[in-house]
Amino acid sequence: MTHIPVMLEKAVDVLVHRSDGIYIDCTFGRGGHAAAILERLSVNGRLIVMDKDPEAINCARMRFETESRVTVVHGSFAAIDQHLLGIGVGQVDGVFLDLGVSSNQLDTAERGFSFMRSGPLDMRMDNSQGQSAAEWLKVAAESEISKVLKEYGEERYAKRIARALVAARKEAPLETTQALADLIARIAPTRDHYKHPATRTFQAIRIQVNRELDDLDQCLAAVPELLKILGRLVVISFHSLEDRRVKRFVKQQERDDPYPSKLPILDDQIRRPARSLGKWRADAEEVDSNPRARSAVMRAMEKIA
Repeated sequence: MTHIPVMLEKAVDVLVHRSDGIYIDCTFGRGGHAAAILERLSVNGRLIVMDKDPEAINCARMRFETESRVTVVHGSFAAIDQHLLGIGVGQVDGVFLDLGVSSNQLDTAERGFSFMRSGPLDMRMDNSQGQSAAEWLKVAAESEISKVLKEYGEERYAKRIARALVAARKEAPLETTQALADLIARIAPTRDHYKHPATRTFQAIRIQVNRELDDLDQCLAAVPELLKILGRLVVISFHSLEDRRVKRFVKQQERDDPYPSKLPILDDQIRRPARSLGKWRADAEEVDSNPRARSAVMRAMEKIA
């Protein structure tokens, strides 16, 4: 299945406000958004593409091999400030994040992201390093597994599933996506016939293995200093855990003024650091052609002081 970029035109319309600016796509994936951003840039513009997935980076290097305006960086956006420092870039005109897992990762059984395809229980976005899902499940305490499933998957049967996983690994380690999905299907009933009972567990373990929420928090914390005045942040998220963090961050940036809260002062006297540009969802036509867009939420912010 080909990866279809979500809210492509709207995201690029909001992000690119200067054709000669410097922009960074923190989640290259297969380059749909990156290519569209590059089309809006003049010969003086610059695009930095980043991804923690080695396969995505290989794709980026091949795709932009002869493009002098593009710089490719392998790494997590959690260290966005360090990556930019490493290539000699101070501030940028726009930062873009398309969060979550890509269709390419889901559709490759060997990556272990999907319960729909039997493969090794990996789930690492950067499969060249770190602990795989199978390795984490071998050693994690029952209480830790339960907490991860509840907090990152909002799984109502978190304790029951954690107990079953710990019991199962005493007999044999869980090493395939099929084994994990089958175990959960046996013990966790679902009232939604259109959703596999393992959906929330797979999401939770993936977030844990890849430190997705921690990485997002670190990236957002660095953004205010990295953006130029009038620079923009655009984020597309696919579940409430991500979106709540982005929403909270934008609101904090809007309200972060130096005056005491009870001081009587006019709004036009306050120089807020940023302003929200809005929130968007995919329209019905896009959802029909790309079901992945159904859960997508896009938020954007502009630095103004």
